[in-house]
Amino acid sequence: MKNAMIGLLAETSLHPGTEQSTGVVDLPVARESSTGYPVIVGSSLKGALRDLARQKESPEINEIFGKQDNAGAVAVTDARLLLLPVRSLTGHFKWITCPYILERYMRDSKLADREVAFNIPNPEKEHAVAAEHIDGLFLEELSFEVKQQDVTAIIAAIQPLIYHRSVRERLAGQLVILCDDDFNYYASYGLQVNGRNSLDEETKTSKDLWYEETLPPDSLFYALLITRPDKENALERIKELFSGRPYLQVGGNETVGQGWCAVQWLGEGEV
Repeated sequence: MKNAMIGLLAETSLHPGTEQSTGVVDLPVARESSTGYPVIVGSSLKGALRDLARQKESPEINEIFGKQDNAGAVAVTDARLLLLPVRSLTGHFKWITCPYILERYMRDSKLADREVAFNIPNPEKEHAVAAEHIDGLFLEELSFEVKQQDVTAIIAAIQPLIYHRSVRERLAGQLVILCDDDFNYYASYGLQVNGRNSLDEETKTSKDLWYEETLPPDSLFYALLITRPDKENALERIKELFSGRPYLQVGGNETVGQGWCAVQWLGEGEV
């Protein structure tokens, strides 16, 4: 085993934060500089894995994850967004993705030594592709004309990243593929912004008010774990961290229950 891919399905809201504010949002989520898509940066994900290993008292923490002046055996990539839940005014929420994200997922799968192949739809602006016909699809305040198309291969490629069987089974009815520009609109402006406050312990009056951005539950990310040729057993050690309890907390606001993800492990050649 040289490479592995993990799927991260958000069970609670996620706040993979950045230290820079943007406009009225004091604490936005981290975003890729080129696309603006939300991302869980590799250093944050690696830190979460290391903390889990520490909790389980793994004796090989420094060998696997490294320490100051010494590189670890495993490289952890950024966790990239694959499916984003969006509210639908005409039914249950939809998971949206786009051609660029699907193309990138296919390329990343090849790097992880997984065979993933499918035809990528290319919907026009204000149009969408779905496995089932939908009359008058509204995503938030925007409407889309839906074209029914066979996306069985895409669904089959995404399902292995999802830990829960019940969630995998409803993917076909909720997956919607938008054009890159339409997806970018929701990834940029469609996330929830929460107002949070701290109170004076005696007077219960506001001491501070800030706004932070979060990703919704059921967001799906994936990341790659890549080992050095002489350290291939390190992936087995990481995989063992999830035996019996396949969950990982990433990002901020752990004390208010945010950041919990269900982890699905895909080793080399697994589809």
